[in-house]
Amino acid sequence: MNSIFKAYDIRGEYGSQITEEIARKIGNAFGSFIGSSPIVLGRDVRVSSPSLCREIQEGIQDAGIDVITVGPVTTPALYYATGALEAAGGLMVTASHNPGKDNGFKLCGREARPIGSDSGLKEIQSLVESGRYERAGRSGTSSVNDIRKRYVEHILSFAKDVGPLRIATDTANGMVGTFLPDLLRGLPLVEAKSLFMEPDGSFPNHEPNPLVPANLDPLREAVRSMGADLGFAFDGDGDRCAVVDEEGTTVAGDLLTALIAREMLQRHPGSPIVYDLRSSQVVADEIRAAGGEPVTERTGHSFIKAKMRSLDSPFGGELSGHFYFRDNYYADSGLIAMVEIMVLATKMKGPFSEIVQPLRRFHTTGEINFRIQDPDAVMAQVEEAFRQESITRLDGITVRMEGWWFNLRKSNTEPLVRLNVEGGTLQAMEQGLERLQKMLGTPI
Repeated sequence: MNSIFKAYDIRGEYGSQITEEIARKIGNAFGSFIGSSPIVLGRDVRVSSPSLCREIQEGIQDAGIDVITVGPVTTPALYYATGALEAAGGLMVTASHNPGKDNGFKLCGREARPIGSDSGLKEIQSLVESGRYERAGRSGTSSVNDIRKRYVEHILSFAKDVGPLRIATDTANGMVGTFLPDLLRGLPLVEAKSLFMEPDGSFPNHEPNPLVPANLDPLREAVRSMGADLGFAFDGDGDRCAVVDEEGTTVAGDLLTALIAREMLQRHPGSPIVYDLRSSQVVADEIRAAGGEPVTERTGHSFIKAKMRSLDSPFGGELSGHFYFRDNYYADSGLIAMVEIMVLATKMKGPFSEIVQPLRRFHTTGEINFRIQDPDAVMAQVEEAFRQESITRLDGITVRMEGWWFNLRKSNTEPLVRLNVEGGTLQAMEQGLERLQKMLGTPI
């Protein structure tokens, strides 16, 4: 049981780790933990999601909690519904970008506040593992609320003067395909070519993970063939967005954070902007240049959202393609990110590659994974090797030296350590990586 409870959600292989029996227990524990009504319940398109969703619902209602079902939706739509319907909590049945054989659950509280290991997930895990199952004297009620139209209107509220633009999209047979047509109808100056729009939980064309470079190949081809200005790819549950420019070149998530931050700071001058510590130095530089306050936070949506709330920050971004908006209950949304990128592309004009090029002034490895049997021992070894340098320990260790820096942190789910290296020159980055690989071994 312990293996399915991650830092930010619950996830595992359907049939062996995630079953209907476990789903019912998790639903009951979640209902007991929330303790008030209603809870909003949604699901993705995976083959196992309908049956898991039914058991989750039964478990919640057995705890005496009312349920509002919103049907097959994106995770951002579930977050929006939780906030807009003033619900006590929300639960999404999804395994996000994982392969179709997996499934899981994402949980949130009132106002779409995330529930992770530091904010209630451990307590829910304890309830499940204790075997306790609450049966209230009154079973919770069930109702249906189709929030699709309302959510699309909400996304369009971010679309200020978009177009004319030509775009290509790849929804990877995931949940975004159920919202995108209505959204595009509300953007009459946008011409779009859409790939893999039909929701299919077997993900027949490619896995719904836009961070894997090969998964972007169909989008690159579509962009080039139609002469598009931009291409957008989404993961299975729609909370991440990846972007390629008119040449089909991937624009990293941290560079997109810098670009959207500039747009947000025009609307909210002097505001703090939150970003994860793996991001390029260019993010902090661009935020300061735009008059904002750069704020670094640990990787993970629960940490980014909490920091944004505490600072009343209008925007936050992660290297992984999660982008967060204060006016969206501080939650992430791949489609809102797409709209905001189209807003700035319309405003700045010119090829998107030229808009991005000035931000490519550092050399970075991107995130590299190493399989390590004893991550703690290796982390300690690396820290000792760089003990004379400037070290921060917000998430793993971040070490800054003359000309280059790196972050090394443990995976929350696997015996891996994750490394990001950046240098002011290509030589500095490569030399730093070579030095670290002597201690870490060969990346996977």
